[in-house]
Amino acid sequence: MIPPKESLNAFKGAQQPFVAHSPIEINSAKYFYTCAVGGALSCGLTHYMMTPVDMLKCRMQVNKNLYKGVFDGFKKVASAEGIKGLYLGGMPTLIGYSMQGMGKFGFYEYFKYLYSGIVGEETALKYKTTLFLTASASAEFIADVLLCPMEALKVKMQTSTTPFASSFMGGISKINAAEGLNGFYKGLTPLWMRQIPYTMVKFATFERTVEAIYKHILGKPKSEYSKFEQLGVTAAAGYFAGIFCAVVSHPADTLVSKLNNVAKAEGESTGAVAMRILKDLGFAGVWAGLGPRIFMIGTLTAAQWGIFDSYKVFSGLPTTGGAAPVAKKE
Repeated sequence: MIPPKESLNAFKGAQQPFVAHSPIEINSAKYFYTCAVGGALSCGLTHYMMTPVDMLKCRMQVNKNLYKGVFDGFKKVASAEGIKGLYLGGMPTLIGYSMQGMGKFGFYEYFKYLYSGIVGEETALKYKTTLFLTASASAEFIADVLLCPMEALKVKMQTSTTPFASSFMGGISKINAAEGLNGFYKGLTPLWMRQIPYTMVKFATFERTVEAIYKHILGKPKSEYSKFEQLGVTAAAGYFAGIFCAVVSHPADTLVSKLNNVAKAEGESTGAVAMRILKDLGFAGVWAGLGPRIFMIGTLTAAQWGIFDSYKVFSGLPTTGGAAPVAKKE
C-alpha cells in the first residue's frame, strides 16, 4: 500500500525550487513512470555504447591471456571481425539493460518514497544513507530478474570460442533448446551478487557525493545553480560513484561471465559450478579485467546519471540528489 502523500519523503525538500513549474506531481504514478523511462534510456543506451569494452572484459575474464590489454583487444578484434565484431552481443545488451534500467531507476524512486513514508520524514532524514541503500537494493532485486535472460545470451555470444548463433532469435532458441528456462536464469543469483552491491554503492555514493559537492565544494544550495550546472554536478558525482561500483561488484561480475561459459557436469548444481569456478580462479583470478571494467563502469555510470537527469529536466522534473533538510513538523 502506498503511503499517503502527506508523508512525503525527506527528498522532497530538494525538489521544491522546481515543483511549481513541473507538470508532473512528485511521487505520483506519472513521476515513477517518467523515472522508469529515463532509466531505460540511460542504461540501455550507455551499455550498448560500451559493448566493445564489455565484450573484451568478458573475454578477458574467461581467458585472461587472450589480450594484453584493452587496446590490444580492440586491435585484434577489429582486424579479425571489423566493427561488427566489436559490437557482438549488442542487441541483448540494448534490450536487457533497457529493461534493467527501467526497473532500477523507476523502482528506486518508488521505494525511496515508500520506505520514507513507512518510517516517517524525521527518521528518513536521520538515516538517509540507509534509505538510499535499502531502496536501491530492493529496486535492483527486481531489475535483475528483467535483465538475466539477456545477460545470459550476451555472455554466451561474447565468450564462445566459435560463433554462438547467427542471429538474436537464434541465440534465444539455442539456449532454450539446450537448457530450457534454467539456461536464462542460472546466472540470476550471481547477478544479484554482482548488481545489488553495485547498485547500492551506485545510488548511495551518488546521492551523498552530490550533497557533498554542493555543501563543501560549491558552497551554495542546489537551488542557486542553473539546471545546466546541476547536470555538471550529476556527471561528476556519477563518475566518482562508478569507480566504487566497479571495485565492489567485480568478483561477482567475473563469476557471471565464467558461469555462462562453463558446462555443468551431470547432476551438478549451479552453486557447485560456481564454487568450482571460484576455486579454479583463485583470489587473483576473480579480479581479472578490473582495469577495463573501472574505465567502463566509471564512464558508463557518469553517462547514465547524465542521461537520466537530463530526461528528468526535459520532463520538467528536478535533478537527482542534493536534498535540502525538511523542517520538522510540529
